[in-house]
Amino acid sequence: MTAPTVVPKVVSLHDVPSNRRRGGDIRALLTPTSVGATSGFLGTLTLLPGEVVTEHWHPYSEEFLYCVNGAVSARLDGQIVALPGEHGLHIPIGVRHRIVNESDAPAFLVFHLSPLAPRPDLGHVDTEALPNPDAPLPRT
Repeated sequence: MTAPTVVPKVVSLHDVPSNRRRGGDIRALLTPTSVGATSGFLGTLTLLPGEVVTEHWHPYSEEFLYCVNGAVSARLDGQIVALPGEHGLHIPIGVRHRIVNESDAPAFLVFHLSPLAPRPDLGHVDTEALPNPDAPLPRT
């Protein structure tokens, strides 16, 4: 018996629509929907100066956040943590977090969440008013 052929999938940042529901430009690139991922998903976040990703938490997933360039601050359960370019941050399951770009330059970050929630609608719990509540939910 031969193993099934696995075809790697490449997804461009430019092929994924921007989601601004929670603030900033969030793009879910490698997800169960886009590539058949089964253990988590990866995306990008672009925050212009003054932009915020509103506070939320993940009941099933830990989050890995890497600041490629620029700088942001993260409020984790009320504690402020600086995240400069070329640094990563681990956000444990259940920790409320809010990301802010207080600098005068754009920030570009990559994030990964794992494991997946049992259903996409259970992946995030918002704890602050959304800046764009009518924006569609991201497809993961």
